[in-house]
Amino acid sequence: MSVPYQSTVRCCARALRSSRRPNLRPTACATSNRIQRRRLQSTDATAATDPKISSIVDQISQLTLLETADLVSTLKSRLNIPDMPMGGFAAAAPAAAPAAPEEEDAPAPVQEKTLFNLKLQSFDATAKPKVIKEIKSMLGLSLVDSKKFVESAPKMMKEGVPKEEGEKIVETLKGLGAVVVME
Repeated sequence: MSVPYQSTVRCCARALRSSRRPNLRPTACATSNRIQRRRLQSTDATAATDPKISSIVDQISQLTLLETADLVSTLKSRLNIPDMPMGGFAAAAPAAAPAAPEEEDAPAPVQEKTLFNLKLQSFDATAKPKVIKEIKSMLGLSLVDSKKFVESAPKMMKEGVPKEEGEKIVETLKGLGAVVVME
């Protein structure tokens, strides 16, 4: 006989022998009970290491659901732990900062704008070549693109510019004969 046939014959012989004797294998129920006992023993061993922690765990396990929720909120406020969203798409979103209580009579504080958009409104016809050169150097455009840009005024030059840099650009182009607005 060749090797594959021999292994097949052995398997069949084992199956016949096992069908003649009573099943001595543990059932699935007995296996799950054994696993649960191991889990309980492992948690008992870790909890028994520190009596202070085991007493706290015993006290917490005796709380009702409402008392547990109150305990969690108290711990979060005392330890300054922010609320974290759980699950799905909510976990991907950043946690929102807790809103400060506002009075209805007080107006919302106005925040000073720090970033501005610069818009080329118009230019003096005699200063067109100077404005084109300045736009070319500021925006890094080619001469042809700079000429098209200046001729298509009013047009947005830059977005999100800090106040100091924006004021310098406005003064420079105003000196050349162009009108630039900070929005």
